[in-house]
Parts: sequence; structure tokens; C-alpha cells
Amino acid sequence: MAISIQDVLFLGFGGLGIFLFGIKFMSEGLQNTAGARMKEFLEKGTKTPLRGVITGALVTALIQSSSGTTVLTVGLVNAGLLTLRQAIGVIMGANIGTTMTAYLIGFKLEKYALPIIAIGVIMLFFIKNKKVANIGQVVFGFGMLFFGLELMGSGLKPLKDLQFFTDLMVGIENNPFLGVFIGTVFTFIVQSSSATIGILQELADQGAVTYKQAVPILFGDNIGTTVTALLACIGTTVAARRAAITHTLFNISGTVIFLPLFLFGIFPEVIRLATNYVFVLIPGFEGTWETLNIRMQIAQTHGMFNITNTLIQLPFVSYLAWAVTKLVPGKDAMFNMEPRYLEPRLLANPSVALGQATQEILRMGRHSSEFFGESIRFFFNPKDKELNPMYLEQKEELINRLDSNITDYLVKLSASKNMTEEQSNYASTLLQAVNDFERIGDHATNITESTIFSMENKVTFSEEALASIRQIADLTDETLKMALEALQTGNHSLARQVIKNEVVIDNLEKEFRFGHIMRLNDGMCNGSEGSIFLDMLSNIERVGDHAVNIAEYVLGKMGTLERQEVKITSKKIAFGENKF
Repeated sequence: MAISIQDVLFLGFGGLGIFLFGIKFMSEGLQNTAGARMKEFLEKGTKTPLRGVITGALVTALIQSSSGTTVLTVGLVNAGLLTLRQAIGVIMGANIGTTMTAYLIGFKLEKYALPIIAIGVIMLFFIKNKKVANIGQVVFGFGMLFFGLELMGSGLKPLKDLQFFTDLMVGIENNPFLGVFIGTVFTFIVQSSSATIGILQELADQGAVTYKQAVPILFGDNIGTTVTALLACIGTTVAARRAAITHTLFNISGTVIFLPLFLFGIFPEVIRLATNYVFVLIPGFEGTWETLNIRMQIAQTHGMFNITNTLIQLPFVSYLAWAVTKLVPGKDAMFNMEPRYLEPRLLANPSVALGQATQEILRMGRHSSEFFGESIRFFFNPKDKELNPMYLEQKEELINRLDSNITDYLVKLSASKNMTEEQSNYASTLLQAVNDFERIGDHATNITESTIFSMENKVTFSEEALASIRQIADLTDETLKMALEALQTGNHSLARQVIKNEVVIDNLEKEFRFGHIMRLNDGMCNGSEGSIFLDMLSNIERVGDHAVNIAEYVLGKMGTLERQEVKITSKKIAFGENKF
């Protein structure tokens, strides 16, 4: 029978496209259904490597994407929310969770693909409920997965009669390293081990690949899937790069361990015994290894490889972490995102707990003050290697995390019946200070984003505009540091100086706005420059406002009166000098 190359290409690649779309669409639907709780689940379920394995397996089984779990893990490590040892456990678990797709394919549900797609469409497009729509997306993606698999099967069927393909498979049987190489390269190209293993299962089902030929390719598929995490770690922190490389080392080590065991017939015997005497205990699992179809045999091999590989390497997590630390030297994380002073056991003692919360707020204030100064430095020197956007993004994340943790701590403390009225008022003041420091971080982020926009759009500023920004920024930076020191020491003199400085900042902001309008009229500035310049002035001036709020907390009730008095005096002087 003549082989139609067109049918092989059209059905094979078209089916692969639909299969990949089905996996991606189903994975996105599952992630939408799970919501942001996946991130929180990963953060809280990784205190030990074993818990990390279980968490990684569950999350991957839920979202049907080991790459998605691994990339999310790399992101959490990059943000300083997971340590390397915690991440290793999650990555090991993700390899187990991803076997679910292979088991689903083993059930041969192709003939039900179109009805499943129809049900998914009805839920997705005809029921106006977000949760139902998300579930419909999962069902639709599930159906598309099997529909794509059926098309691939039709396209790949003639390959078993193609001499080149037959010779290639014989070559793999004689040289299993060739199979590992093919599996690695193909998964690297497709960027989905679920897809390449699905193709392998379909080829085996068509009789084009034997079990002995399939297993080395399967090992290669597991190595190739690590490329996604490696790509995701480009430009991230040292710890994130280590986490991604761990994934690669883990899967390569597994292949080094299990390929010889497979060639000597030991691993196939372990799988057979596990299937006949362990998996048979699972409800709904019937039969023995010999009664499983070839698709399910490959799925079972995939599952056993990842489970046993994890069991073997789990006790050596510390050594694996040591190895990647040597491969990628450097500091583990930019910041410690966790609070230092918020001890929950001290909540029963309000006076001590308030002291601890004050220390954490001062720490947050120092980070907010540094962040503002760094955002200004970034504006004037965007090529500064120490102030790259990733570093500044992490600084913002740190401030937001501290805001959330301190607020939760103070709310729990305020619910205590042991607090005096004075302590309760002080807790309320601390909450307001937390909000001010968080808002300062937001304004620093706005300045950073304006800088990035001006870089991307090649916006240039006049010398006068740059001088104006530097003058008001320097004064605001100095004032913010004064406010922070006043809060730490209770220095009323410094707090009063902050209030005086803020009036000067307000006047400078008005003066520089007026100067900008004059430059626009004279054609010295353009619209893009003007927009960024005004945004910069606005954000800097608001930082000054928050510095004054902090100073007022130090001065107490007298702070507001002094602020009003300073403003009135300033207006009188300004009017007398006819400046405004």
C-alpha cells in the first residue's frame, strides 16, 4: 500500500497541534478553577522535602502541567518565597503528577472525544456562570486532547511500513542512547512531555514502536521537559536558576540509574511486580501487567520511573542542593521575604507584641525608603547593573509581603481582650504607618515603571527638567529618612523638620510644574517627556506627603496643628514675596 506523505504530515502535525491545544486549554481551565490558591498551596505545603513532593504531585495532577508547576516554583524561588530545598521537593512531585496525562491516554477514550467536546462547548458558551465555564474549558480541552490523539494515530499509522522509520526503531533497540537522544530533542522542540509521551503511546498502539524501543525514548522525554524550566529561569535570581537546573539534574540522574536497570531486565520486572501486587489494590484497577494495553504499559512505566526515581533521590535532597550550588555559585536570594519579628506566640502579651510589630514596621520603612532612593537612582542611571528591573520588582514584592504580614499580625493583636485603650490606639497608629510605607513603595514602583517606559520609547529630558527632578527628589529622600529616624527615636525636632520640608517640596512641585508649562510653550519639551515629568513630580511629592504622615504619628495630636501652622506661615511668606 502506497504511503501518502501528505496524510502523514497533515494528520500527524495537525493532530499534534490539536493535542497540544487540548492540553494547554485544559491546563488553563484547571488553573482558573483552582485560582490563586495554587500559589498559596505551594508556599504552605513545602516545609519538608517529602511534603513538597506530595504538594508538587497534587498541584501538577490538578493543573495537568509539570512545566506549569515547575515554572511557578521557579517564580516563587525567584521571589524568595521558597528555599531551594523546598523547591526540589516540589519539582520531584511535579514529575509524579505529570504521569496522570499518560494514564488518561491509556484508557483509549478517542471514540468519546466528539461528545466530550460537545459537552464542553455547551458548558463554555451557553451557561453564564464563571465556575461552570471554567469546568467547561477543562472538559473541552480534555475532548480536544483525545480528538488530536485520534488524528495523530491516523497520520502515524503508515510509519510502521516506512523503511526509514523501521530502521530507526531497530537502531534504538540496538542503541538505547539513540532513543534517549531522540526523546530529549523531540520534547525540547515540542515543549511538552505529555505530548511526546502521548505520541509514543500512539505509535506503540499502532504497532510502529515496541515496548523495548519506547522506554529509552520515554527517558529522553523526561529529560527534554526540563527545558521549559531552564528557559523560565533566564534572567532570574541565583536560587531560581538553581531550582531549574535541579529539575534537569534530577531527570538526567534518573535516566542514568534506570536505563541500565531496564537493559538488564531489572526495571521491567519491578514494574510487572508492582502492577500485579501493588496497583491491583487501587480501586477500579483490574488485571495484570500482561492484560494491560501497550498504551497503559507505557503510562505505568512512566509512573513507576518517576515514583521510584523520587524515592531513591529524596533522601539525597541536601546533596542535590549542594551540587547545584556548586554549579551556580552566588547568593541564594536577594531578600528574605518572611517577617523577622512577628512572633505569633507573643500575641498574648500586647506590650511585647507591639514592640515586635514596631521593629518589623521600622524594617519595612527602611526597605520603603531604600526603594524610593533606588527608584530615583534607576531613573538617572537605568543601566546600573545593581538596579535591574527584576531587583526592583522583588523589592516591591518584599514591601507588599511585609504589609500583609504586619497588618494580619496587628489585626490579630487588636482582637485581644488584654489590650489597654492606649495600646489599642498605638496599634491603630502602627497600622496607618504600615499603609504609608506601602504607599511609598507603590510610588517608587510608579517611578520605576516611568523609567522603563522612557527607556523603551527613547524619551529624552531637557537639562532643566532633569535638574528639577533631582532637586525635589533629593529633598524628598532626605525628608523620608528624617521621618523614619523620627519614628525610630521619637525625636520631635526631626518630625517638625519633616513637616517644614514637606511645605518646601509642595512649593517646588508647583514651581516645576509651572516651569514645565513654560518649556512646553517654548517648544523645549514634547508630550511624552512632559507626561513622564509630571508623573515623576506627582509621585515624588506624594512620597513627601506620606513622610509627613509618619512625622505626625511621632508628634501625636500636636502634629496636625503644627502642619497647619507651618502651611499658613509658608503661604504668608510666599504671598509677601509674591512668588505665587
